[in-house]
Amino acid sequence: MASAKKKPAPKGTTPQSGANVGFEATLWQAADKLWKNIDAAEYKHVVLPLIFLKYISDAFEEKHAALSAQRKSGADPEDPDEYRSENIFWVPKEARWSFLQNSAKQPTIGKMIDDGMTAIERDNPNLKGVLPKDFSRPALDKTKLGELVDLIAKIGLGSKENRARDVLGRVYEYFLGQFAAAEGKKGGQFYTPQCVVRVLVEMLAPYKGRVFDPCCGSGGMFVQSEKFVEAHGGRIGDVSIYGQESNHTTWRLAKLNLAIRGIDANIAWNEAGSFHQDAHKDLKADYVIANPPFNDSDWGGERLRDDVRWKHGVPPAGNANFAWVQHFLHHLAPTGIAGFVLANGSMSSQQSGEGEIRKAMIEADLVDCMVALPGQLFYSTQIPVCLWFLARDKKNGMGGKGKKMRNRSGETLFIDARKLGAMVDRVHRELTDDDIHSICETYHVWRGDSAGKYEDVAGFCKSVKTEDIRTHQHVLTPGRYVGAEEVEDDGEPFEDKMKRLVATLEQQFAEGARLENAIRANLWGLRYGG
Repeated sequence: MASAKKKPAPKGTTPQSGANVGFEATLWQAADKLWKNIDAAEYKHVVLPLIFLKYISDAFEEKHAALSAQRKSGADPEDPDEYRSENIFWVPKEARWSFLQNSAKQPTIGKMIDDGMTAIERDNPNLKGVLPKDFSRPALDKTKLGELVDLIAKIGLGSKENRARDVLGRVYEYFLGQFAAAEGKKGGQFYTPQCVVRVLVEMLAPYKGRVFDPCCGSGGMFVQSEKFVEAHGGRIGDVSIYGQESNHTTWRLAKLNLAIRGIDANIAWNEAGSFHQDAHKDLKADYVIANPPFNDSDWGGERLRDDVRWKHGVPPAGNANFAWVQHFLHHLAPTGIAGFVLANGSMSSQQSGEGEIRKAMIEADLVDCMVALPGQLFYSTQIPVCLWFLARDKKNGMGGKGKKMRNRSGETLFIDARKLGAMVDRVHRELTDDDIHSICETYHVWRGDSAGKYEDVAGFCKSVKTEDIRTHQHVLTPGRYVGAEEVEDDGEPFEDKMKRLVATLEQQFAEGARLENAIRANLWGLRYGG
């Protein structure tokens, strides 16, 4: 059965997910030890650009050596076009890692890095305004900065072999996650946990078309989309990427995150943000994928009461959740699909007209699938969240690799994944590879673009008709529909089981009384008895 539910990982095991790292953790521990007295929010803008600089310099130096060996055949290692033709950044002499590392112990290392960053932006227009140029500021300890340069130098990031293995991408993504953890709630504003991104991407299956994220953070959705296309034999050029971000420093992180992987994307930035200054106003995307700010009460909704995007009802000025939902819908192509994260309240809230907007969307047959996730997945909040999947056309939509999906008109799939995942530390949980496969495969089998016969699984998934959702006042909480998990009968008669359990309980009561008396005796011995 395709939708069989994954059992929780045994205690003591590590989930097969983004938590499994190798040298990334070692590098992080060393870097973190170097700079104990700097805030994570500031430190990430020191270390991540340096990692990027090391990466592009390594790739450049490898190509430079190859061209130098071909001088006799007319190759020119100092011709920028030789590099750009292979999607390698041209790195001017003052920005090359070897040059900077030779001066790592000099008090002028900060200014030299600034000059190198300026030179890279000058010679690579697509990086204009992206690289920080404040390494020479007095508050930055130049001795520590030099030590960080030496530390990063130990890892070869830009060789052809390592680029193929996405070594730099792994380092960058791991560091983003660590910074998000260190910053807590603030960190969640730029980083969505990798396991959540993977569920969104693998359920949407963006093989071909336009992918859009209007609140793109550090660009993790785009990176995972490209990885998905590659992993499933597609061509990267078949996917066009569009995004928008209102926080300038986060936008810079996204640009770097994409640049290190050679991903070409149209990522816009403006302070007004997607609601008030939509940078892709005319875009109709095949896939919308997003993790918008949860329950944002300061989105300026009172200035947008008559906006054309509110087709299903005017969202409340005090909560942007359904403004985001309708913004996503507004940008969907006629057969487009959207997948996004929202707070659990969005599934059942009736206040300020949210229930009426949700009802209108359900009656318009736009809600394709709802997934309830376990708590403790996010750095920004410990509350559980849910995933929404909206489909413009459930009748004629195309699935993965252009395969036509079955007609799902009047149906919605509910998946309750709250019991999945494994703890990776005291406060954070991750979905395992098996969990992700179970959720995504259930959806693909249900919508008909994957082999297998869909079946409801009690306690995990259920396909529900719109008329049944009406009887629940258009509430979309999966737990209302999937029912209780079936409990296996152990074969022990009820009367025998109760006698055994009561006997065990009596033994525990007796042991509790014995321990209480022993504790009281010890207290008397210490003259604290009452």
